[in-house]
Amino acid sequence: MTQSTGLDLNLLVALDVLLEEQSVQGAAQRLHLSEPAMSRTLGRIRKALGDPVLVRAGRRMVPTPHALAVRAEVSAVVERARALFAPVRDTDLRTVTRTFTILGHDAMAATQAAALLARAAREAPGIRLRFLSESHVDAPFLRQGTADLEVGVIDTTAPEVHVETVYEDRMLGVVRAGHPLLTGELTAERFAREAGHLIVSRRGRLRGPVDDALAELGLERRVVGSVGTYPASLFVLRDTDLVGLISRWGRSLATTLGLVTFDIPLRLPAVRVGFAWHPRHQADPAHAWLRDCVRELMLRGPDGGQGLRPRSPPSTPDPREPHLHSPAP
Repeated sequence: MTQSTGLDLNLLVALDVLLEEQSVQGAAQRLHLSEPAMSRTLGRIRKALGDPVLVRAGRRMVPTPHALAVRAEVSAVVERARALFAPVRDTDLRTVTRTFTILGHDAMAATQAAALLARAAREAPGIRLRFLSESHVDAPFLRQGTADLEVGVIDTTAPEVHVETVYEDRMLGVVRAGHPLLTGELTAERFAREAGHLIVSRRGRLRGPVDDALAELGLERRVVGSVGTYPASLFVLRDTDLVGLISRWGRSLATTLGLVTFDIPLRLPAVRVGFAWHPRHQADPAHAWLRDCVRELMLRGPDGGQGLRPRSPPSTPDPREPHLHSPAP
């Protein structure tokens, strides 16, 4: 930074925290400053950028469009500075103070968050984890810095994003205990015609890979609706005769609610599950720790790893490889 801008590294750190907390009080606590001192720092940032940065919206503060536009770049500069002054070999995770945002469907948070938070408490108590649900719109969340790690079925085609496929999963049918489909041999025709179906789709779609597989057999199912997340679908299935889907990895959620899973009598594509991150985090030791934690938890799975087939080591997307259907389109 040049002297004329008046924006030094301390202001960048403060700006990074302010945009993350979206609160002067929260930022002051994070940086161990008084609220008046944090307010003065915000004033200096506003003057240097020529932008309000954070504006009042009711009882909270929200970032301006300009602040959102520079958020990822500010975060990247701060991370590079931290890496410069704290070489990897000297990094002590117990002294790291960070907040990581993990983007993924709700079933991931429901089955993984407790173990991940417990591990953070043991190994890196200064790290906070924030779980965000998948959006109904596609956006470059990793590039923008909205999320630090995306977990689940990664269908991004962004060339700069690193993707690691951890294992292959497959979808299971799920119904309430005592459902008629659980009695007798389950054929594709019975699966399609003897009950209504509930789809999980973050975009509200009413068709998925199951419909394509049924169409190949000249069959069609009756889809009565869709919900945005797998946990929500399980509560609906518990109280109806509808048929839903769940991954093998998320089966524990269904079991907890007394639901029964079964193999679907169709040839469905494998579901590749993993995580993705932006290259600016590649050499960050704290982010590498987070990736290791998530990888181990994903491989362990709900059944101690049974049925999960590990995939290749970290890689970038191959544009020649066809994309498989996501279980939650």
